[in-house]
Amino acid sequence: MTFLAPTHGAIPAVVPGALAGRVILVTGAAGGLGQAAARACAQAGATVVLLGRKVPKLSRTYDTVKAVGPEPASYPLDLAGAGPADFEAMADRIEADLGGLHGILHCAVEFTGLRPLDLTPPEDFARQLHVGLTAPWLLTQACLPALRRQADSAVVFVLDDPARVQRAYWGPYGIAKAGLAALAKQLHEETDTGPVRVAALEPGPMRTDLRSRAYVEESATLCPSPSRYAPACVHLLSPAGADRRGTVWAPRVETTA
Repeated sequence: MTFLAPTHGAIPAVVPGALAGRVILVTGAAGGLGQAAARACAQAGATVVLLGRKVPKLSRTYDTVKAVGPEPASYPLDLAGAGPADFEAMADRIEADLGGLHGILHCAVEFTGLRPLDLTPPEDFARQLHVGLTAPWLLTQACLPALRRQADSAVVFVLDDPARVQRAYWGPYGIAKAGLAALAKQLHEETDTGPVRVAALEPGPMRTDLRSRAYVEESATLCPSPSRYAPACVHLLSPAGADRRGTVWAPRVETTA
């Protein structure tokens, strides 16, 4: 099986206990989709490992997640400065403290706004590319042994519409998302006969800080809340998500003001 063109379809309702007994790592857990997905995973019964770089925001997410499900674990880490040793230490700690790992949801991004490539500072280019592409792979690579020890596990990459972001002025963010799609395809083809399922989620426009930096004059009510896409994250991370293995799922939800 190879990665297909984006598939659509309605987002199914979350089945109670869909992630019961599972440990799920969410990167960018203090961001828009990351926070909404972490909360939804906890509501579905998962023990969520919250990874983010800003401790105050991570602490607020921790309290939100703890209020609706099993007590989460907080793991402050700046992906921009993290390397293989940091991710290996993280994977070891998750297994030692929580007994295993069943899924990774890659929500972390770095985006500073629309800008021509020739005016992008080299350090900004390198940082966004690392956070958006290199770090997700290094983290996944470090966690693959733990994921393979489960009968069923999942790695879910969050993509963005290539028709929109692989164009002028989207800079290293758009380049990183293109690379991430290629990474997901390649990883799926190398794991499609084992216990680790690889899939990608391509949500539609969402009411997030990232979008507000790209569309500064857009009314917030024009886009749905990230929470509308959170059930799709739960589905992909749960055993039921086997129906989306090896696909890029691009569900769309209607705006509600």
